[in-house]
Amino acid sequence: MPITSLSQLDKNGSYTYSEYLQWQFEEFVELIKGKIFEIPTPYTQHQQVVGNLYGIIGFYLRRKKYLIFGRPFDVRLPTYDANGELMPDTKTVVQPDICVICDPTKIDERGCNGVPDMVIEVLSPSTAKKDLNEKFNLYEEVGVSEYWIVFPEAKTVSIYLLEGHKYALLGHFGHLQQPGPLQVRTLPELEVELEDVFENVV
Repeated sequence: MPITSLSQLDKNGSYTYSEYLQWQFEEFVELIKGKIFEIPTPYTQHQQVVGNLYGIIGFYLRRKKYLIFGRPFDVRLPTYDANGELMPDTKTVVQPDICVICDPTKIDERGCNGVPDMVIEVLSPSTAKKDLNEKFNLYEEVGVSEYWIVFPEAKTVSIYLLEGHKYALLGHFGHLQQPGPLQVRTLPELEVELEDVFENVV
């Protein structure tokens, strides 16, 4: 029997990407190590910031080999068993607000099969805990080199860079903290001004 509603799934169950592909409901969800996380409808501030950042980075990447994608866009990340062996059917599929991928061979008709080089998550009240905890730990574990966490209400950006196997905080950037500009380490020639990130954000 096809799964046509999120309510048909056990929220405490564990699922794989193969099962995820069979679901036919309208809600957007992510899988993190088999656990379901529903993606709520984003707030206006969230969408404004995502649009600003996508426009800035996307404009810079014109006619370059690197790729940028925004949600909805499936990113399949590797899952390892208890022995550290790579599982053939991943249990982790996320939809970052923005991701930059430097290796175009990771892209297929279903999204990105592999680890992005840079991920940006813009916090909403309903997703903040996940972005600051589950996703932070996940991106660190799988090796996302650069992770930006954007706080629309505070108008600040926290940037983490992977050093070895752990994230190191580059800085908390905001008009009342470090004023920027924001250096994109994945794209060394690109600097982003804070006022452009939060332009017209109410």
